Amino acid sequence: MPPSASPDPHPLNQPSHQPAMQIDHVSRHYVMGESAIRAVDDVSLSIPTGQFLALLGSSGSGKSTLLNLMAGLDRPTSGAIFSAGRNLAELSPLELARYRRNTVGMVFQSFNLLPRMTLEENVELPLRLAEVDRSERGARVQEALERVRLAQRTGHRPSELSGGEQQRTAIARALVNRPKILFADEPTGNLDSATGEAILTLLREIQSTMGMTIVMVTHERHLAEKFADRLATMGDGKLLSTTATEVHATNHAALHATTSGNRGAGQ
Repeated sequence: MPPSASPDPHPLNQPSHQPAMQIDHVSRHYVMGESAIRAVDDVSLSIPTGQFLALLGSSGSGKSTLLNLMAGLDRPTSGAIFSAGRNLAELSPLELARYRRNTVGMVFQSFNLLPRMTLEENVELPLRLAEVDRSERGARVQEALERVRLAQRTGHRPSELSGGEQQRTAIARALVNRPKILFADEPTGNLDSATGEAILTLLREIQSTMGMTIVMVTHERHLAEKFADRLATMGDGKLLSTTATEVHATNHAALHATTSGNRGAGQ
């Protein structure tokens, strides 16, 4: 029998034909007095594994509500949200908690770092909550910090870091449990333009090297067009349009050229 192939040390890099997220006719309505607020209204969207998707729209368009539904932070009023073959709308509270812990990572506009903890302790916190063995935590934290280029700042506290460094710490914390999907809600909202671009460059690098699916909410279209593969524009709770960016076209062309070259070499 031929020897079995060794497993890929980075399983996120393995190709998958199953979408990372499949959203089917999802609505989220809130009742305020005698009025019903249609925060998300009959949205259907498929997000391929490994794609960098930007959700665009003005304030109140429903983009952050949709992100929270995909991240398992809220439940839809109707419709289905599939991730890894499971409908999030049908999961129990415990199963949703496990989904948030094991499948997704979250990055917010406000960095949400604990001020009395060091950078290392902040990044380690999700591992402690997930009851990862203490003997494994050090290497996992170091790996996450190296990925965001902060391995030399482990003993510093958030107040000793710049805004960009605090956001990179938050990204490391989101990555430490090795999620399959990274959700980012206005990750550049509290940063100046240069630092914001640096953060999105880092996210793009993470997406490319790890094959990770990223869904980002932003109101900055020019940055979304520069870094994301696809734009999904929302308004009044509805999905108005989805368009591929030039970034996606360039990457698709490069992948096609590489694949064609490999086929030619094998002939």
